[in-house]
Amino acid sequence: MSSNTPLNLSELPIYQKALEIFILSQSISSYLASDLSSLNQDGSEDQHIYFSGDIIQQSNSLAPEILNAEMQRHSDSKHKHIESLRKLTNKLYKNSYRLERSNSNGKDFLPILRSELKKFKKLQNHWMLTL
Repeated sequence: MSSNTPLNLSELPIYQKALEIFILSQSISSYLASDLSSLNQDGSEDQHIYFSGDIIQQSNSLAPEILNAEMQRHSDSKHKHIESLRKLTNKLYKNSYRLERSNSNGKDFLPILRSELKKFKKLQNHWMLTL
């Protein structure tokens, strides 16, 4: 954490859940990568490989958006970060469904990710009321 990070940020349940989702997304993506990285018979690559990268990028952005919202003084600025966080969460959810259509055994882990995202959304709703 940076030196200007609020001390209680790491104690926030939403922040902790964001970090858990990032770790889970990385694990799922790594597991899927071995199945999705090989070329199809026609020489093309599996398009689902991009969604596995997307879930890493999106989940990696959750915690910084929480930090940015917490550090803002003006409510307009806070709401911009809250909206960005909401959009990231929805994109993560959609990409998990897209990955579930892939030809990989790793897709069995995606319902776990969605379950964690549901918990995150509940924490997000509660957290927004405290800002």
